[in-house]
Amino acid sequence: MPCRSASQPKIQPLNPVLTHQVAEEFLAFISRYKSCFVSYRHDVSIPATQYCCGLMQSKSDHKNMERMAEVVVDAKDRNLQQFLTHSKWDASALFQQVARDADQLLGDSQQAVLIIDEVGFPKQGKESVGVARQYLGCLGKVDNGQVGVFAVLCKGQQVLPVGVRLYLPEEWVKNPQACQKAGIPEKDRVFKTKPQLALELILEAQKFGVRFHVVRADAGYGSSLDYLRQIHDQAGCFMIDLHTKFLLYKAHPHPCLLPQKPGRGRPSKNYTSTQKNCHAIELINQVPEHQWKTLDVRPSTRGALRLKVCRVQVFAWDPQSQRVDQWTLLASKDAQTGADLKISLTNAGGNTPLLELFKRQRARYWVERFFEDAKGCCGMGDYQVRKWNAWHHHMALVGLSMLFIQQQRQGLQKKTPLLSCADVVDLLFEFLPKKKATPLQVCQRIYQRHQKRLQAIQSHARRQKRSSDQIAKDQADQPAADGNSTRRKNRP
Repeated sequence: MPCRSASQPKIQPLNPVLTHQVAEEFLAFISRYKSCFVSYRHDVSIPATQYCCGLMQSKSDHKNMERMAEVVVDAKDRNLQQFLTHSKWDASALFQQVARDADQLLGDSQQAVLIIDEVGFPKQGKESVGVARQYLGCLGKVDNGQVGVFAVLCKGQQVLPVGVRLYLPEEWVKNPQACQKAGIPEKDRVFKTKPQLALELILEAQKFGVRFHVVRADAGYGSSLDYLRQIHDQAGCFMIDLHTKFLLYKAHPHPCLLPQKPGRGRPSKNYTSTQKNCHAIELINQVPEHQWKTLDVRPSTRGALRLKVCRVQVFAWDPQSQRVDQWTLLASKDAQTGADLKISLTNAGGNTPLLELFKRQRARYWVERFFEDAKGCCGMGDYQVRKWNAWHHHMALVGLSMLFIQQQRQGLQKKTPLLSCADVVDLLFEFLPKKKATPLQVCQRIYQRHQKRLQAIQSHARRQKRSSDQIAKDQADQPAADGNSTRRKNRP
């Protein structure tokens, strides 16, 4: 008989009684948030429940409202669209409650990490709120789509969302007609960079009482020393990834004002230093080989994640101020190949254990897994909406659904330690009440799909023809304009 390693989890079959209870618990869970779905004395908790059920029951690759209406009892796609787009319930109030409940599950002022991450949603067209050609991490390139900035609470392998902001490109803020059409509130028609949105989310999480020890973000949020100082001053401990060319000092720069020459101009406001700054990668390359340590950071399905790591005390300084910050530069890479080099900057104290530091540095892996689950299992990216409120409503409902899934995984962890997000969704798919369709209804449903598909084909053909006609007209007008210009030049 093969022996089982002590580090391997022990698995056993799920109790059939418990599997039926999951569906009942899901419906009871959603009902506890009924007060969040009341607006102007109008209770929309029923379509809210239907929408959350639709996120669990519709096909994994098409969790839009048409597919929801095909499987959820008493649901109609128009009613769901009305609920998501035009209903006045406050998505931020729901997310606030989700954040507080997430804190009850994962909050820890010593171990939890608040991670800032952005998620791209590829979209066609130009009318969806915030859509533009911009970098989408999910595609790894610039393309047409929307970007959401999320704050998620992470403890070990467990992750839950506690806040979100939709990034509005500058071209949107400069177009009041587009903002009006998309229903963007006046107070939100202000351009904010992604780091500014991230800082809002950090302060909002503190306001909601979310407990965490350190703020974590990737290199997109670590390009500005001023921004790092804001997090240091307002949020406390941070660990931010750096680009390799971020400038730091190996020794204290001891800044001083440039001496003013007698009788020449105003006093200088910029500081100078005799110390030479270095790129972050240069400081890491200067670390001797014997100072690199080997750590097993965490277990994985392919064995322990083994890294070579080092830390260096550095100084951060901007010549426009006298302030100097002494922080710690961290670097880790694969212990065997030396690949996957990751450089981070943290203001954690020098007595922080090395293993703890690099667990935090590699915690973003679980956030990436969380967004994969949210997109693949809960339809985070399958929405078909254009308005500001509708986008935030959808994200809040996805966050609520992911909260339930995490509660189930945590509650059943001892008996089924390998229970995944997809497993919980499978249970809900099987045991939530389903709409039963007759053969005639199925045929009508397919016919309606074909009608909508034909309308989309015809609409695309009309747009293409208008575009071709415009190009032909412009080309026909161009020679005439060039001829008139030539005749004017040849006049005596």
